[in-house]
Order: sequence, then structure tokens, then C-alpha cells
Amino acid sequence: MKPTLAQRIVAEALGTAFLLAAVVGSGIMAAKLAGGNGALALLCNTLPTGAMLAVLILAFGPVSGAHFNPAVSIAMALRRELPGRAAGTYIAAQIAGGILGVLATHAMFELPLWQVSMTVRTGPGQWFAECVATFGLLLTIFGCAARTPAAIPYAVGLYITAAYWFTASTSFANPAVTIARALSDTYAGIAPAGVLAFIVAQLVGAAAATALACWLFQR
Repeated sequence: MKPTLAQRIVAEALGTAFLLAAVVGSGIMAAKLAGGNGALALLCNTLPTGAMLAVLILAFGPVSGAHFNPAVSIAMALRRELPGRAAGTYIAAQIAGGILGVLATHAMFELPLWQVSMTVRTGPGQWFAECVATFGLLLTIFGCAARTPAAIPYAVGLYITAAYWFTASTSFANPAVTIARALSDTYAGIAPAGVLAFIVAQLVGAAAATALACWLFQR
């Protein structure tokens, strides 16, 4: 039986919530345990995020497609693989789920629920990094979907794990994640002033990847 729209929306919200719990929670734990070692803290933040992505896509992929990312939903709508109205509800669910995931993580670590990040992430290098990170993420998804769909969960998890390290921005590559991380004044946070530029860069990267994939991976 095909999942209902309600089931798909819940899957997108839950998946994005758990993704943010992994990103923010592992960042909090890393900052506590790394003893000021920046490389170790980033590694401790990276591995759980990549692992969680693979798990979430395996779990929720059969229900909603496991986008957990407005850039992915917009790309799917542009490719006419997702109706525009459904894409809008997906995006709303992803943003709400991301915020819920951050609040739940703060509660688990006994931190103030509502926060505003003070971590400045801005500048042309980081904006370009977000464009590159999102471009690569979408190409990974489209490339695997064209030839080896079963590999998508592992490919996406591995890509994000790698992109944490080769991009100057540590690869947010997701507007919903960017918005939610602005509400956490912890290791993984981003100051609200930097959010819009990150999202614009992400959408530019996603659009470029969507256009290229139509030619590169055509059957």
C-alpha cells in the first residue's frame, strides 16, 4: 500500500528531528569530551552524523523517500518526481522536525530549550563551500538513483562524513538543518545572521546539480 501524505509528512519530520539530534547532540558530547582538541571534536561530530543519515534513509526511505532536506525536496519537484504541493508540505515538516530535534537534544543534555547561536559562520569561502557541499550531495543522490538505488543510504552517509572535512563550512548542505542549528548555542550552531547566505548558497548548489544530473545520468 502506498504511504499516505500524512505518513510521509510524519516520516520527514521524524527523520529530520533525529538528524538534528545526531548533529547537535554529538556536537555537545564532542565539546565535553574532546578536551579542547578541535580535530577530535569534529571527528566525534562527523561520525555519528554520517551513521545516523544512513540509518534514517534506510528506515524512512520506503515511506517518504527520506529527503530530510528542503534542497532535495525542491530538486525532486523540479524533476517532477514530487508534486509541488507535496514538496511544500515536506519542507514545512522538515523545518519543524529540525527545530523539534534541537529542542529535544537540549532537553536531553539539560540545557535551556530555546537558544540563539553566537557562532559566526560567514564569508565567501564558507558560502562557496555550502554551494559545493550541496552540489555534491545532490549529485550523489541522483547518480546512485540512476544506477544503484540501494546504495543511496550508504553513499549519502559517507558523502556527508567526508564533506564535513573537505568543506570550509563543515557541510551543512541543508536549509532545514541550517535553520535549526541557528537555535542551538552549542558546538554545531550558526549565528542567525549567517543563515540566509548559507541557504542561498545551498539552493544554488542544488539547482546546479539538478540541471547537470539531467544530462550526466540520463538513461
